[in-house]
Amino acid sequence: MSGPVLRVIAGLVWGLCVGVLGLSAQAGRPPTGGVANPPGSELTIAVMTMGIGPAVWERFGHNAIVVQDRVRGTSTSYNYGMFSFRQKNFLLRFLQGRMHYWMAGYPTDADLPRYVAAQRSVWLQELALTPAERLALRDFLEWNAQAANAHYRYDYYLDNCSTRVRDAIDRILHGAFKAQMAGPATGDFRFHTRRHNTHDLALYTGLELILGPSVDQPATRWDEMFLPLMLRDYLRESTRPGPDGRPMPLVREERVLYQNNAWSVPERPPTWWPGYLIAGLLAGGTFLVLGRGARRTAAARRGLLFFGVSWSVIVGVLGLVLAGVWAFTDHRVAFRNENILQLPVLYLGLAAVLPGALRERPGLGRAAAWLALAIGAMSLLGLMLKVVPGLDQFNTEILALFVPANVGLSLAILRWGRSPTEPG
Repeated sequence: MSGPVLRVIAGLVWGLCVGVLGLSAQAGRPPTGGVANPPGSELTIAVMTMGIGPAVWERFGHNAIVVQDRVRGTSTSYNYGMFSFRQKNFLLRFLQGRMHYWMAGYPTDADLPRYVAAQRSVWLQELALTPAERLALRDFLEWNAQAANAHYRYDYYLDNCSTRVRDAIDRILHGAFKAQMAGPATGDFRFHTRRHNTHDLALYTGLELILGPSVDQPATRWDEMFLPLMLRDYLRESTRPGPDGRPMPLVREERVLYQNNAWSVPERPPTWWPGYLIAGLLAGGTFLVLGRGARRTAAARRGLLFFGVSWSVIVGVLGLVLAGVWAFTDHRVAFRNENILQLPVLYLGLAAVLPGALRERPGLGRAAAWLALAIGAMSLLGLMLKVVPGLDQFNTEILALFVPANVGLSLAILRWGRSPTEPG
């Protein structure tokens, strides 16, 4: 869709948003009537939820709190998802797991159209708050947007743009929102991470490699609202005490400002482990065939050398990354990662000695055999740990890929060390 057309659509959507929030020719006029309205009556509070986008950091959606003030004639979108690639030490902070995000308020008429131009769906949910609650929330957001209060330590699952919106609403309701969200979630953190990243197999596999068991723990609906779209859904079914004391919907009105399903997300994660298993069996089988023929043909020996060293370097470097993230960063989601048994750093040692071993240099064959034996044993240990209570990390796809490949390469190298040298 062309840029001019998107800008026209964005303008139309903003016009709709103005209507939804009650901005009209009367905006800016004080309330009229025989009885003075209490402070906060001039405010309208809404949660604006933006759908999935194409970029990696847009795959989980986004949200903000919109405050419309009919006396001031303003509408402000308070956004907790602000970050910048130009931030000082951005890459270092990202690698260390010490990302700093901040909150800021922007005119809604400038904030909304850019999401529409990016073809991301937009929903607006007006909250049924009392005038006093609206005023308290507006004051809190204005305080939070000040430079001294705006920055916070970002966490992918526990403290992000959506949980901050969730917490601000619960703060005004004095914990009533959280109390309703104590029930079990539809899925844990890994469940939602997997289903939101099916569009990119490499990214999906990388996340499965680096995420440890902490994302597999049982979650509540409160936890689940780390996703903006889940916060939207749970707001729909939430209630609050009405003027007569009986429960009433927390969302007074909801509107779809723009709809686009270009980047849809499945309701459940895929069942991809059979594909990973086929890939692992092909890799392990290739290693075994090359190992069997390495004593007889130079081509098989060169193939085992090339594929064996390549696999060892790639897996060893990835294992080094997993170990480094666990040992030297604050990425808690990567701690106690059982995948380190499938990507042992020992592979780097095997990559170093394997060329000499296949050329039958003294001592290197024995070193390669011991390293291969240790790697194969570690891989099988990772598989057997699945029956140990308490070790409940979900890594089925990683096991399906790496166990047959690791064992296949280990057996190929051990077979090389045992085979008698045949006459040239």
